[in-house]
Amino acid sequence: MAAAVAAGMAERTGRSLDEWATLVHDTSGVDPLDQNAVRRWLKDVHGVPQNTRWTIAFEVAERAGWVRPDVDGYVLSQYSGRKAGLRPIYDALEAALLGLGDDVHREGRSTYVPFVRARQFAAVAATTSTRVDVGLRFVDPPVHPALVPASAPGSATHKVGVTEVSQVADLIPLLRAAYEQNGGR
Repeated sequence: MAAAVAAGMAERTGRSLDEWATLVHDTSGVDPLDQNAVRRWLKDVHGVPQNTRWTIAFEVAERAGWVRPDVDGYVLSQYSGRKAGLRPIYDALEAALLGLGDDVHREGRSTYVPFVRARQFAAVAATTSTRVDVGLRFVDPPVHPALVPASAPGSATHKVGVTEVSQVADLIPLLRAAYEQNGGR
């Protein structure tokens, strides 16, 4: 996704990724390793859109020596300790989501794993020690008894809680609908 955002950045914002990274470094006064501060500065001072802010912040941090953890490291961290028992649910969801198409990839975040094609269409998080939540982005949400509107701001419009691996098979139509509604440009 970052490559797609970077490719059209100059057209959308008037600056290339390199120009934005240089601007942040030379004029922001923000610690380049503090990605939240970089994103906040880009939003508040320049009105840069969300995905573009993330791409720039990653670039600035990497130039300053930050190494992005791999996705597997994030997953291990999220499904350890009291949430270790949820790992089979995550694994089943990951297999189902990656199985939707060759264009799906996962990204790492500290508290959830986004699944992306043209844009993020699903996010999996170990919400409690007994439940994994799947956030889904819909343009036209399907009717499903387990689907509820998402209450937290972000890209997910709806979510579903999963407490058993056996529930994952019943969610495939929802996962596919989110996948199909978030492809292409």
